[in-house]
This record gives sequence, structure tokens and C-alpha cells, in this order.
Amino acid sequence: MSLNNLSQQLISDLKLQPHPEGGFYRECHRSEVVVQRSDGQPRQACTVIDFLLPAGVVSAWHRVLGADEIWHYSAGAPVELLRQQPGGRVETLELGPFPQPTWQLIKADQWQSARSLGDWSLVHCTVSPGFCFDDFELIAGDGRTD
Repeated sequence: MSLNNLSQQLISDLKLQPHPEGGFYRECHRSEVVVQRSDGQPRQACTVIDFLLPAGVVSAWHRVLGADEIWHYSAGAPVELLRQQPGGRVETLELGPFPQPTWQLIKADQWQSARSLGDWSLVHCTVSPGFCFDDFELIAGDGRTD
């Protein structure tokens, strides 16, 4: 996958690294406050990442167990965000600059996938209780393409 010059510049300037689900990220904040999840596991109260989706790069189907995730639009093209509802129905959402919704919620344990609707999209993802890779499930090779 060849990245355009602006995507390469954002990756460099923001010090992003590849994310296992696809795209590029950098953790910006990890709360010092520790909370106990309903299953008794301690987690930081919240975490925030910068997340870049260049054209042609898909955030593969994944979910975060025991934590809500809020996607916040920051810059670039709008984002198509898919979330699976109970019963298996897939809902298509968008987030982008006003007048589009500027944020979307993915509830705990809900499957999700995303892609940029243009050359690149930069979002921030807030996870609460905070993100831990132990709580991350990914469907590898889900076959979703841009």
C-alpha cells in the first residue's frame, strides 16, 4: 500500500506507528486515575489516541471488551464507521466536519470497522475505561477492502 505524501507527513509529524487493526496511531493520554471494571479488572479511567486512516487502509473488524469507545473527527475526509448491533445487523455511520456528526459512540463489546472516505482522515479515539490490548479482539483477514 502506497501512502500519499500528506499521510506520510502526518505519520512523521505526529510520531504515529502502525496499529494492528490497520491505520496509524499514537497514544496521547492515559489517565492516572485507576478504576475497577465490572469484571474486577483495574484500568485507567480513560485513554486517548490520535488515529490516522489513509486512503485504502481499513480499520479491520475489532472490538474492545468492557470499554466504550468514542470516535472524534479531527481533520481530513469524513470517516465511514461500521458498528454491529445486537442480532448482527451492521449500521453505517459517518463522522466528519460540521454539519456531519463530529463524534460517534461504539459501546463496549461492539464490533466495529472504519475507513476514510477520501485521501486521509485523522480522528481521536477515547476509550473508557482505558484501553488495554488484553481487551482488544481483532478479526484478522476480515476481507474488508476500500
